[in-house]
Amino acid sequence: MTSAGTPGRRLRADAERSRAAILDAATSLLSEQPDAGLAAVATRAGVTRQTVYAHFASREDLVGAVIDRVTQEAMAAMDAAELDAGPASAAVLRLLDIGWQTFERHTALLRAATPTAAEHGGDRAGADHEPVTDRLLRLIERGQRAGEFDPDQSPAWLVAATIALGHAAGEEAAAGRVPRDEAAASLRTSVLRALGAGGAAGRGPRD
Repeated sequence: MTSAGTPGRRLRADAERSRAAILDAATSLLSEQPDAGLAAVATRAGVTRQTVYAHFASREDLVGAVIDRVTQEAMAAMDAAELDAGPASAAVLRLLDIGWQTFERHTALLRAATPTAAEHGGDRAGADHEPVTDRLLRLIERGQRAGEFDPDQSPAWLVAATIALGHAAGEEAAAGRVPRDEAAASLRTSVLRALGAGGAAGRGPRD
């Protein structure tokens, strides 16, 4: 005999598959065509526009969900990179490489999402950065304690400087002013210099 809860579970499963298909389609389409509308997303996902609206009230909501997914994937990659292991300077480079790879895969999407964040006073951008800043802050504090990074600089300031350098490198690469490989290499060098990785090397652990 079929249980009474089965139809409800089936509907929830169908809804989850539908939402996943929409997010898959939006992630790929918006990375290619950042101005694509919900109708185009629905076509690529193989659903109706009404189905898209059933899951996302607006294009802005859908873009936000896509950015959340991209961020979660990047965070999972960072956690898999074992940022708490080995020298802090090497871990910072691993984190930067993962962030850059995410940027490379979703350049158009990430750039297109920036105006939306700005329109909301930066709240969205701050939320998107929070998982990265948390990991980066712990990593910088670990490097300062170990004497790898400049202990006289505020960890929060070093986090902000690192993120700003990342944005600058991404903007220069996306605009074609600097070759992407060169921008990635310059980012690595600039961040280590900002952290004082060279000058702090011989100081010893901080008390």
